[in-house]
Amino acid sequence: MENNITKKPNAFISEEEKILDWAEIQDAFKKTFGSEVYNSWLQKISLEKEYNDYLILGVPTRFFRDWIVSRYLDKILEQVKSFKLSLNRIEFKIIEENRQNKEFIKINELEKVTEIKDSILNYNRLNHNLSFSTFIKGKSNDIALSYSKKVCEHISRYNPLYICGGVGLGKTHLLNAIGLELQNNNNVMFISAERFMYHFIKSIKKNDMVNFKDFFRKSSVFIIDDIQFISGKESLQEEFFHTFNSLMDKGSQIIISSDRAPMKLDRVQDRLKSRLSGGLVVDIGSPDTELKIKIIKKKIEDIQNQFKENICLSDEVINYIANESKTNIRELIGVLNRVIAFSRVHNKNLTINDCKNILKDIFNQIRVITVDKIQNVVSTYFNIALSEMLSQRRSRPLARPRQIAMYLAKKMTTRSLPEIGRRFANRDHTTVIHAVKTITRLSEQDDEMKKNISQIKILLLEQ
Repeated sequence: MENNITKKPNAFISEEEKILDWAEIQDAFKKTFGSEVYNSWLQKISLEKEYNDYLILGVPTRFFRDWIVSRYLDKILEQVKSFKLSLNRIEFKIIEENRQNKEFIKINELEKVTEIKDSILNYNRLNHNLSFSTFIKGKSNDIALSYSKKVCEHISRYNPLYICGGVGLGKTHLLNAIGLELQNNNNVMFISAERFMYHFIKSIKKNDMVNFKDFFRKSSVFIIDDIQFISGKESLQEEFFHTFNSLMDKGSQIIISSDRAPMKLDRVQDRLKSRLSGGLVVDIGSPDTELKIKIIKKKIEDIQNQFKENICLSDEVINYIANESKTNIRELIGVLNRVIAFSRVHNKNLTINDCKNILKDIFNQIRVITVDKIQNVVSTYFNIALSEMLSQRRSRPLARPRQIAMYLAKKMTTRSLPEIGRRFANRDHTTVIHAVKTITRLSEQDDEMKKNISQIKILLLEQ
């Protein structure tokens, strides 16, 4: 007997009988979520079972499932409901593939993780010379050193530990020392923010975000250097925020360094600033003369031990170098190396006059002026709190110093008007323009204002 069964036309198929076309839904996902999210996450979802009012979707790992549920589930459900109105929930299943496919996936994932790991190690090996024993203690770094050591004794007691300070003051040395101290009994990850961004972008391009996230979130001690590098990079901040939260939830110790305090980070999400401020923030200040003398003597000792030669610098010369060097430790060492090299070439014991001639182009140059430095000097000069000067209050005792600081920032730094505005509690660049015009006019008409500007400039150049 001939089979006369025919399919019902689509118009007559009831909602309950409708069969989803998963390929069609995936195309809709790509349009709705964008190719980046689709390629990294949604492309790997499979339709396992379809029921009248819910779906069972397959995902490769538990982490994959948790990520999708926390970020995309509502939109996914909304999307599939547009194809079948009776659906009201979605369940996820971790797919157990056959052994051969499983081994294949494991090998491939291992290769990708190893690629990340090897690349990180090539750029971020812990330096055994930068340990606590080689870190020279002084008044400016005493607190940062003490808490760095305490973190090694009690992991997660101060979490995160945030070390801030200017360039070349020893932040990276402390981070490295913590890593060395903890690496034997912990899974230590030590990376710069710049390298973190490099691997983030590389993983996006390779559609390999799962391995990226797994790799960075498995550490029990996560150390990241120069976090200010994420400024203005929204997608990187988003990823770091979730990495930070994941590590905190599992009790990992986080140590961070930056050239400024968390709340002073430019173009960084407020919620991320809040997280960074939630632990212990310690500052490394500029070294005093006593610390610089200690550093010079230790460096001379190290050179003598390494090259087996005698370096003879008098106490007067050492004191001169320490007193005249006004920048940071790294540049102090550069000055010392220059003096030692001159002494070697000419085979003579140097006098202070010799040093003055050797270093005249360094010590006579104009000091580096930053917006932070201007803000601190101006607030101190007028005896007001820096937070008050940067606040939204418009009273004359606060508004005038604020305008002076903006004026000096425009005249003495290379920062643009919008950048200066952001450094003054996210004010508009037109506010900076008004401040510059006002102070320019007043300094021409008012002798007291002219005197104040002159004295503040002297203070800035002396420091």
